[in-house]
Amino acid sequence: MRSFRYLRPSNLQEVIGFLEEHGAGARLLAGGTDLSVELHYGQSLPRAVIDLKRASDLSPVITEEDGWLAISATVPLTDVEGNKTVRRCFPALAEAAAVVGSIQIRNRATLVGNVCNASPAADMVPVLAVYGAVVKIIGRGGERSLPLVDFIQGNRRTALVAGELATALCIPFPSKPFGSAFARVTRRYGVDLAAVNLCCGIDGSGMTTLAFGAVSPRPLVVQDRDGVLADPSAAADIKSVVLDALISKATPITDVRASAEYRLAMLKVLALRAQRRAAERLAKEM
Repeated sequence: MRSFRYLRPSNLQEVIGFLEEHGAGARLLAGGTDLSVELHYGQSLPRAVIDLKRASDLSPVITEEDGWLAISATVPLTDVEGNKTVRRCFPALAEAAAVVGSIQIRNRATLVGNVCNASPAADMVPVLAVYGAVVKIIGRGGERSLPLVDFIQGNRRTALVAGELATALCIPFPSKPFGSAFARVTRRYGVDLAAVNLCCGIDGSGMTTLAFGAVSPRPLVVQDRDGVLADPSAAADIKSVVLDALISKATPITDVRASAEYRLAMLKVLALRAQRRAAERLAKEM
């Protein structure tokens, strides 16, 4: 492991100052579950590690404001999973948070960090995409916000520019009945990355939204606007044709976790399971 400066800023302005000072040689530390592994194996060689946990204006809070649920950058996944508002209004988010790594990892890893890591297999990303989450960003030039689907630009690439950091994820509360569910498959339970993951959301009009993970470099969001998938009277073969068309937009690869063919097959299986659970939850909201 190469030596680096360890910095503990007390507020956001200090964080931004350190980012500007060290440029591309700086890495941010919130939970550190990914960064610590990269440091250990020499996959990351920063000149400075900036610890966000002492920044007074980045305290770990989940708040409700103006129709949005805001989750700050230092909130660990355990707190997301256990939050009553999340479990009531965004159940798929709680489901996804409950299966990331082990309990030890979830006690440290943050939701915002999971997004900023921009792994194609990140479990939280498909859920946040279906819920229409927005990433809040701050830098010396001020604040800006980007939809999650635009924030993640590819494998390990985000829209952050020099001197910027993500400070929170904001999720709009549904304005009408909405059912959602998360599903994934891994080689083993607990600490493996997903071979495939997805989230399904169905609104009161019958539109089904699916977001797929681990089958494209960035979040893949597709929709059945005709209401076929959510229609209980639609024939199974018709639903299958619609779902096949949506899945055909995926571009999975073959790697150590799964073949491209397996990923495509499991997308359909998981999508049908998640769609059924989302429909059941929607029915309870109606």
